[in-house]
Amino acid sequence: MNKLNKGLFGLSGKAKESLIQKALEKRSARAAENDAAEAPRRSAFGTRKSVSDDLCRFDKLPGYKELLVQKLAADELKIDNPFFRLHDGIASATSVVNGQACINFSSYNYLDLSGHPRISGAAKAAIDQYGTSVSASRPVSGERPVQRDLEQALARIHGTDDAVVFVSGHATNVTSIGYLFGPKDLVLHDSLIHNSVLQGIQLSGAFRLSFPHNDWQALEQLLEQRRHEFERVLIVVEGIYSMDGDHPDLPRFIELKKRHKAFLMVDEAHSVGVMGARGHGIAEHYGIAGDEVDIWMGTLSKSLSGCGGYIAGEQALIDHLKFSAPGFLYSVGIPAPMAAASLEAIRVMEEEPDRVSRLCERSRYFLERAREAGLDTGRSAGYSVVPILCGSSIKAVRLSNMLLKRGINVQPIVYPAVEEKLARLRFFISCAHTEEQIDATVQAIVEAQHQI
Repeated sequence: MNKLNKGLFGLSGKAKESLIQKALEKRSARAAENDAAEAPRRSAFGTRKSVSDDLCRFDKLPGYKELLVQKLAADELKIDNPFFRLHDGIASATSVVNGQACINFSSYNYLDLSGHPRISGAAKAAIDQYGTSVSASRPVSGERPVQRDLEQALARIHGTDDAVVFVSGHATNVTSIGYLFGPKDLVLHDSLIHNSVLQGIQLSGAFRLSFPHNDWQALEQLLEQRRHEFERVLIVVEGIYSMDGDHPDLPRFIELKKRHKAFLMVDEAHSVGVMGARGHGIAEHYGIAGDEVDIWMGTLSKSLSGCGGYIAGEQALIDHLKFSAPGFLYSVGIPAPMAAASLEAIRVMEEEPDRVSRLCERSRYFLERAREAGLDTGRSAGYSVVPILCGSSIKAVRLSNMLLKRGINVQPIVYPAVEEKLARLRFFISCAHTEEQIDATVQAIVEAQHQI
């Protein structure tokens, strides 16, 4: 029960235990009745060491209890569930949520390319030519030209030899880190790194250490103290951090990885399409050559309007992953329609660089207006992601629901995804947002905060 004693939803440990008890009393009573009914049958098979029924019940799992606390607390406080809202149509700067037209800030459609006629047309043409699935892993089912065309385009964006595409962004990190590193290795990661990286490290069996967010000096100290204890060392950072909207001083991390003979991996899920004049990411932003970073990772589901993830790097890395990484070798290949959509998104992004510049302008505008209004935007640097810190999960959820009634859709981020005191609304900006929409949104936040 230790995890339940943290600040979830602003409730005390005693209050949470009470909520859980109420929910489980009826279930326990039903379980007791079932046990009584089963007792005669069990006695016929003799006496064995008893195994608790809790070990074969999903409602007794610790994770389920945490979910139960959130649901019961919301019911007790009469707070509507802000998650899994129903969208009817393309979600970009606007959307239709639960039948209501809204300004939308809950989509990674940064460049307004999901739903673009050229991209939808490319996906439809690929369906006609290849169908909806390649039906097996690529070593088994073979290649489709559009899959390789996409990988070569991604390699060009990152300035690397080649790239390999996986069917899931999360699985890309899990299988790549999990396969490439092992128990004799060390992985050093930013304290705010994505869950997929943590899962990959756990799978690898490597020793794991985190360093304070974006603190290259702290990383340097760790490398000086611990590098000699391990064979290979991997440093992992993100291009843009999706919770906070800031980015690392990449040249500093490159210098450290060279000096200490380590690998450097950059997760560009939220920075491709956002940073750099052409949307080529954090390397373009800093004017860094692609081979200065060992492993580039990215996703296709955000600026590139598809689904899946990828690794870009030197040929030896890509060949190794394509022929041996379990998440590629034993998983179905990316469907041709998704590959075609992302490939066409790259083409449109590069042909229309004003989408990237407009996104940056709108993001900075949102950040400036929010700060002028006295809103706490945390660490945001004004690149596509702007959080509004609320101070508690309850406030974040209530504010999200109040804004929805005003025609503004934005999701709350609550404990345990972030610390309770750092609960927030997370605004994803699109190049399609207008200054008028942003002005109206900031004003609505200020007014709604006074009503909480």
